[in-house]
Amino acid sequence: MRRTAVAVAAGAMAVSLAACGSAKEAGDKTKETGAAAGDAIKVGLLLPENQTARYEKFDKPLIEKTVKDLTGGKGEVVYANAKQDATTQNSQVDTMITNKVNVLIVDAVDSKAIAGSVKKAKDAGIPVVAYDRLAEGPIDAYTSFDNEEVGKVQGKALLEALGDKAKDGQIVMMNGSVTDPNAKLFKSGAHSVLDGKVNIGKEYDTVEWKPENANTNMAAALSALGKDKVIGVYSANDGMAGGIITALKAAGLSTLPPVTGQDAELAGVQRIVAGEQFMSVYKPYAPEAAAAAKMAVALAKGEKVTGVTTSTVDSPTTKGVPSVLIPVVSLTKNNIKDTVIKDGVYTADEICTDKYAAACATLGLK
Repeated sequence: MRRTAVAVAAGAMAVSLAACGSAKEAGDKTKETGAAAGDAIKVGLLLPENQTARYEKFDKPLIEKTVKDLTGGKGEVVYANAKQDATTQNSQVDTMITNKVNVLIVDAVDSKAIAGSVKKAKDAGIPVVAYDRLAEGPIDAYTSFDNEEVGKVQGKALLEALGDKAKDGQIVMMNGSVTDPNAKLFKSGAHSVLDGKVNIGKEYDTVEWKPENANTNMAAALSALGKDKVIGVYSANDGMAGGIITALKAAGLSTLPPVTGQDAELAGVQRIVAGEQFMSVYKPYAPEAAAAAKMAVALAKGEKVTGVTTSTVDSPTTKGVPSVLIPVVSLTKNNIKDTVIKDGVYTADEICTDKYAAACATLGLK
């Protein structure tokens, strides 16, 4: 596991969505099965997919470490990855219930499809922490990033890159998957900044966030709009940015338009160093993972999470969910040293392989 700073900075803001029911009411129905377990708790961790590098490389080991630290090494994390299949994830919840975990941390593949499984867990006396994506159903706590702000940060960066040429051509918007509630928030935030200031030629909701689907969509956009008419690309994350940039290169563009991203994946950071990708959104995973683990351990022991949470959010099904929202940072070539390197996410050597050595030297990263 990479070294990662664990300074928890949480944004205190409430997210409003249409809602019914309440977290308190749901919580009242949860049996305090974890209270008798002491430190010897079992935390079920369900992550949504392995296409994005962050989940296996950062989230899982960080959560495991924090659970161990909070339980004197007695706590156990039982892990499963749904590989982007909502049906598989629902089956994994059933397995966790059968295995009598004391608490669940769930990053939903599909926020709506998981609701029935969340209720099953609650009915079995197992509290549920929604992680990174706001799952529906009677969840007890939630942690993620300020996701509308992510989209705003991306949109502002794209406008910065375009400068006074923002309306000289058309941009393409490559949003995330419609099954991910975060994608809707990223999209909303980006539109709030970009609408009226750029011409949006094509816009896509990318199936399953897959880079190959973004690549196909980008190729179609270039064919429809003309490769010389595309002056910028809003990409909701780094994986898709990779597929987009491959399509731009395949179209024969000698100078690439600015492309946004998110997650500060190593490949994305390297593309920023090389000048192929304009920016990413750095989301400090350590405080998010720490918040999830702290809430999960508290709930497993039958304790309240109010000592951890800083705000509340409303889901479409549950009002007033105790939450921690983590701020984000716009990552460009100008602050790589002060963000992902300083925080120990990557070393300069990991970023500056032979292929990127010259570009790194120019940026002072070696």
